[in-house]
Amino acid sequence: MMGKEHVRVEMHGMVALVTLARPPVNALNRKMRHEIVEIFDEISQRDDIRSAVLTAEGKTFCAGADLKDRPDPSNPGDFLEHNRITRETGNSIRECAKPVVAAVNGTALGAGLGLMASCDIYFASENAVFGMPEINVGLAGGASMLNSLFGRSTTRRMFFTGMRMTAQDLLDRSVIEAVTKPEDLLDTAMATATEIASKAPLAIKYAKEAANMVENMPQRDAYRLEQNYTMALSKTEDAKEARMAFLEKRQPEFKGR
Repeated sequence: MMGKEHVRVEMHGMVALVTLARPPVNALNRKMRHEIVEIFDEISQRDDIRSAVLTAEGKTFCAGADLKDRPDPSNPGDFLEHNRITRETGNSIRECAKPVVAAVNGTALGAGLGLMASCDIYFASENAVFGMPEINVGLAGGASMLNSLFGRSTTRRMFFTGMRMTAQDLLDRSVIEAVTKPEDLLDTAMATATEIASKAPLAIKYAKEAANMVENMPQRDAYRLEQNYTMALSKTEDAKEARMAFLEKRQPEFKGR
């Protein structure tokens, strides 16, 4: 499988379990970011993977960017390359052709919260804490990630103050799906990912693409896009198999075509 130095990957049926593994707090350096991009790009193109779960080892999901691995402003191009791989870390998850379920097992700060925000579905353990603390080290970044999760006031409050929120706070705001005991988190996330993996793979691919596309489209155009996807999917072998399985009262056997 495609595990790397700082990121572990295990297969559970057709679900890829991706685990951040850079002790002690899974802080993101440039090498780890490249590993995440490589892993999720591979997941996108592997037919034997239909969904993924992103979690971390230890008591911290991800404490954010590794402040010991900052770009060198005196080296032309270094800051731009750093910014590029920083953007693409989240984009590789958001643009992954397979749905990604976040299982946030502890603190998720800054870029760590950004990793969660890039996933499709969120679960968190009751000891998880969330924040965008860049303002506390004299920086300002992360508003776009916060804006994808929270309303106007909460986004600005977190962005301007660096305040932290609990998993229960996020559940109360309908940001995450559920808060679990730490020992139940992975099973809860895997159950959802496994259910997704049981669906027609072409339909899931189009569904993930549609979910990303319609976020920023006018409703009229978004609905038309989805209708076009539905029309294309209706001609697939999997759609025919799904209809036959329903009529014959059996489980469908999807082939991804």
